[in-house]
Amino acid sequence: MRNFKNWLVMVMLFSTAVILGQTKLTGKVVDETNQPLPGASVILKGATSGVSTNFDGNFIFETSVSNGTILVSFVGYETKTFTFTKSINLGTIALKPSAESLDEIVITATSFAIDRKTPVAVSTVKADIIENKLGSQEFPEILKSTPGVYATKSGGGFGDSRINLRGFESSNVAVMINGVPVNDMENGWVYWSNWAGLADVTSAMQVQRGLGASKVAVPSIGGTINILSKTTDIEKGGNVLVGVGNDGYQKYGVTVSTGLLDNGFAVTASGAKTSGNGYVDGTEFEGYNYFINISKEIGKNHKLSFTSFGAPQIHGQRQNRSSIETYRNAESGIKFNPDWGIKNGQVTSIENNFYHKSQTSLNHYWTISDKSNLSTALYASWGTGGGSGTAGDDASTLFNVRLGADDQPVDLDNIVEINKERGTQGLGSAAYLRASRNDHEWYGILSTFKTDLNDNLALVAGLDLRTYTGKHFSEVYDLLGGSFAYDDNDVNNPDRALQVGDKRDYWNDGEVGWQGLFTQLEYNKDNLSSFISASVSNSSFKRVDYFNYLDSDPNQETDKYSFIGYGVKGGVNYNLDDNHNVFANIGYFEKAGGFDAVFLAFDNEAENINEDAENQKIFSAEIGYGFRNENLSLNVNLYRTQWDDRTFTDNFSANDEDYFVNLLGVNALHQGIELDAVYKASDKLTLTGMVSIGDWSWTNNIENVQVYNESQEAVGDPYNLYIKGLKVGDAAQTTAALGLNYELMDKTFFTIDYNYFGDYYADFEPNNRTTDTGTTQPWKAPEYGLFDASIRYGFKFGEFDTTLTARMNNVFNTEYIADATDGSGHNASSASVWYGYGRTFNISAKLKF
Repeated sequence: MRNFKNWLVMVMLFSTAVILGQTKLTGKVVDETNQPLPGASVILKGATSGVSTNFDGNFIFETSVSNGTILVSFVGYETKTFTFTKSINLGTIALKPSAESLDEIVITATSFAIDRKTPVAVSTVKADIIENKLGSQEFPEILKSTPGVYATKSGGGFGDSRINLRGFESSNVAVMINGVPVNDMENGWVYWSNWAGLADVTSAMQVQRGLGASKVAVPSIGGTINILSKTTDIEKGGNVLVGVGNDGYQKYGVTVSTGLLDNGFAVTASGAKTSGNGYVDGTEFEGYNYFINISKEIGKNHKLSFTSFGAPQIHGQRQNRSSIETYRNAESGIKFNPDWGIKNGQVTSIENNFYHKSQTSLNHYWTISDKSNLSTALYASWGTGGGSGTAGDDASTLFNVRLGADDQPVDLDNIVEINKERGTQGLGSAAYLRASRNDHEWYGILSTFKTDLNDNLALVAGLDLRTYTGKHFSEVYDLLGGSFAYDDNDVNNPDRALQVGDKRDYWNDGEVGWQGLFTQLEYNKDNLSSFISASVSNSSFKRVDYFNYLDSDPNQETDKYSFIGYGVKGGVNYNLDDNHNVFANIGYFEKAGGFDAVFLAFDNEAENINEDAENQKIFSAEIGYGFRNENLSLNVNLYRTQWDDRTFTDNFSANDEDYFVNLLGVNALHQGIELDAVYKASDKLTLTGMVSIGDWSWTNNIENVQVYNESQEAVGDPYNLYIKGLKVGDAAQTTAALGLNYELMDKTFFTIDYNYFGDYYADFEPNNRTTDTGTTQPWKAPEYGLFDASIRYGFKFGEFDTTLTARMNNVFNTEYIADATDGSGHNASSASVWYGYGRTFNISAKLKF
C-alpha cells in the first residue's frame, strides 16, 4: 500500500511538472480585410508539430519547449514568424497576400491574383465561406454574389449547374484546378457534374474577371476561375461530416490526415457519398467523391506532391425545357420534368447522366536558389460515361404515352410490354434507351520557371503540353423488355442485332494536341507593380470515324489540322497610399476555333473540313480602383471586351445537297461596370455588397454573303443574319447582392444573403435571325431576387470541435425563371424555360478529431 502511495505521489509530481512546463500560445489569424483565416497553419520552427486555426481564425498551440519561434502561414499569404519565451497571447495576426507563398500549391506562382498588386478584377472565396454557404447548392452557385457572374442549376439535375462570366458561357471561361486547365479539349465546355465533390476539398476559389493573372496559354474571354484543392494538413487529425436536406438529400464524408511526419511524408485523404431524390421530378442521384494527397519533402530544396481526386456519379436530368403554360398547368408545378417515367413501379430517368472523371498529378517543386525556382506537374485525366436518351423507330410516339395527362410520367411499362411482344415475333425493340458516351484520355505536362533578374524585375517562362483523345459513341443502354435493337449504321458490320452495351449509330474519336509557350516580365518597386506577358499555342485536330468508313478506307482517319493562337497582355497597379490603389490592364489575343469549327459535319469528307478556320479575335481593356482600411474593402472597375469573328457554323440545303458553312464577321461587344465591398461594422457584424451592370450586345449584321462550293460555284441564296443591336442572351446583365454576417455569440454566426438578377434575355441562336425584324429583342425574363440564410454554431462535443450548420435557400419561396430559350414570337408565350428551385434546406454537422 505504501509503495502504491509513493508511486501515486511521483506520478502527480511528474504530471504537475509537465503541465507547468507547457508553453501556451494563442492568437487570431486574419487576412488583409480583417476577415478570419480558418485553416491557417501554426507550426514550431524546426519541428513537425503544429495546429490549424478554427472557423474564427483562432488557435491554441501548446508546446513543451519554453522558448522558440513559430511560423504562421496560409495559402496565398506571406508567412509571419514570432519568437516566444513564455506563454503569450499574440493577439490578431494579419497576413498579407503573397504570390511566392503559392509556389508549393499551384503550378504557376501567380495563378492566384494578389490584392493591391495584380492589376485585374478579382474575387476570392475561402474554404469557410464555401462550407457555410454551399449547403446542397451546386458548386458554381457559391459564386453567384460575385460581380459579373450568373450561375444557375440549368435543368436542376445533380451537377447540371452552369456559370456565365461577363456574359460569356463556360466554353469561353478558363477553369483551372491547382493550375491545371480542365476545360474540354474539343469544345471548351466545363461539366460541373464531373466535379460535384470538389467543394469538399477546396481551400480557396478565385474568380479573375477579364484577362486574368494566369500566364498559362489558355485564352479566356470572360475570365478565369482558379480552384485550389487541399494539399496536406500540418496537423494530424481529420473530420467527419453528416448532412441532410430536402427531398431525401443525404451526405456522409470523412477526412483523415497524418500531419507532417518525422520522415518528411504527409498524407491527407477524403471521401464522401451524396444521394437524394432531387428537387425536380425524376432526378434521383447518387454520387461519390474522393481525394488523396501524398507529399514528401526531399531536403530543403525539393518537394514532391501526388494528388488524385474524382467524383463518380449518376443522376436523372431534366434535359428538355417547357413552356411557361406547361409548368402552370402541371400537377407538380415548377418541378415538372417531361424526361422520366415509371418502370416496374420504380422511378426511371429517360435522360440519365453517369460519369466519372478523375484527375491525377505529380508535382515537383524545386528551389534552385534564393532567386530561382522551377515548378513542374505531370498530370493525367481519364473520363468515362455519358447520358441516356430515346432511340428506336417508334420512340417519338411511345415515349409520349404517359400515365394520365401530359404532365404525368412516361408509361415505360407500356413500352416494355410492346417490346416483349415484338420479341416473340423475332422483332427488335420499337423504342429503347441509348447512351451517348464521351470517354476520354488526357495527358499533360506544365512547367514554370521563375527567376529574379534583380531586386525589382522577375522573369517567368514555361511550357504547356497536352494530348487528348475523346472517344464518342452511342450504345444500347436499356432494351426496355426487348430482345435486341436493330442498327445499320456501321458500314464494317451492317444489319446488326444489338444487346445492351453494343455500339450503335456512330463511333468516332477526336484527337487534340496542344503545345503552348508563355513568358512574363514582372516589375515591382515600392508602390508600383506591373507585368507584360506573351503566349503562343498550337492546337491540332484529327478525326477518326469507325462507322462511316470501311476499315480499308484511308478516309477513316483524317489528316491533322493545326492552328496557331497567340496573346499579349500587360497591366499596372499603383498603390497611391496605404488605402488607395488604381490599376489598368489591356490585352489582345487570337483564339483558335474548336473541334467543330474544323469538322463542320459528322464525317471526314474533304468538303466538310474547314482547314483554314479563322481565329477568334479578342481585345480587352479594364481600369479599376480599390480602397482598403481596417473596416472597409471596396473595389470598382470598368471593362470593355470586343469579340470579333466569333466561331459561327451553320448548315443549309441547296440542289438536294447539304452544305456546312463557317461565317466570319460575327462580332459582339461586352462592356460594363462592377463594384463590390466588404464593411466590418463591428467586431461582430460584417456587411458585403455587390453591383454589376453589363451591356452585352451583338454589333453587326451579316448581309448578302454568298456561299460557294469547292468549284467556286454559288450555292443557295445569299446568307443574311440580322443581329446588330440585339442583346447577348442567357445571362443576367444586371446583378446585385447584399450580405450580412453577425456573430450572435462565441462560435455562433448568422448569415443573410440577398441576390438580385435582372435584364436576363433569353438564349437564342443568331442563325435563327435570318429575316430583318428591326430591333426586336429576344424575350426578357422577369427580374427576381432571392434571400438565403444560414446559422452556424460551434461547440465542444467531449474533446472534439464540432460545428452545426443550418442553411435555407430561397427563404421566401420566390418563383422565378432562371434559364430561357427564345421562341419565334420573342415573348413569354413562345419561350421555353427552366424554373429555378423553390425553398430548400440543408442541415449538417462536422466533428473534428
